[in-house]
Amino acid sequence: MLAGTLPGLAETGRMTVELNKVEEIDGGGCRAFFLFRNETASSFDGFEMSLAIMDKNGIIDRLLSIDAAPLPVARTTLKLFEIPDMTCANISEILLHEMTSCKQQNEDEMDCFPILDLNSKANAVLVK
Repeated sequence: MLAGTLPGLAETGRMTVELNKVEEIDGGGCRAFFLFRNETASSFDGFEMSLAIMDKNGIIDRLLSIDAAPLPVARTTLKLFEIPDMTCANISEILLHEMTSCKQQNEDEMDCFPILDLNSKANAVLVK
């Protein structure tokens, strides 16, 4: 079954998720700027991630759920998400802990981990 799934995933292309930058929010908190580069042959109408936010000591501070959909085909999309009550300087790492939804338009849910590439241009690392 797994061998039959992999060729289909290879044909869909890659989805890059980049933590591009973070900035402090007036009144407390951190705003994270994510770029989603959809290099697949399909738009996504479901793309929800559960992220574990780790503090500067590498300890999980909280889980944050974000919904990046819709993600149009062959486009780069900017999405901003707020991490309340935590300074950007206190974030060392963001772990993609779970994909709660990954659904190409007019298709069933799929496992997106095999097509994901993660990177970060911010001080905090983005990993899976």
